[in-house]
Amino acid sequence: MDESTIYKKLNEYFQPSFLTVENESHLHSKHKQSPQNGNSHFSITIKSKYFKNLNRVQGQREIYNILKNELKNGVHALRIKIVN
Repeated sequence: MDESTIYKKLNEYFQPSFLTVENESHLHSKHKQSPQNGNSHFSITIKSKYFKNLNRVQGQREIYNILKNELKNGVHALRIKIVN
């Protein structure tokens, strides 16, 4: 699992007009709790009509729900920015 898997899932579900997924695992490689798998920390920036009527927390919850399997299997942290 890597950023392309996350990108594909978010793109299919939210059909965003803008989406970036960046692997930031290298920035956390020396953290004790990091799983050290090279695919543990990601930054997501997304713009989608789907989030129009949701507050920030609701939008983040939707993203976490779509990525629940990844979060159970190696993804340690997500940094999420939802653009209006």
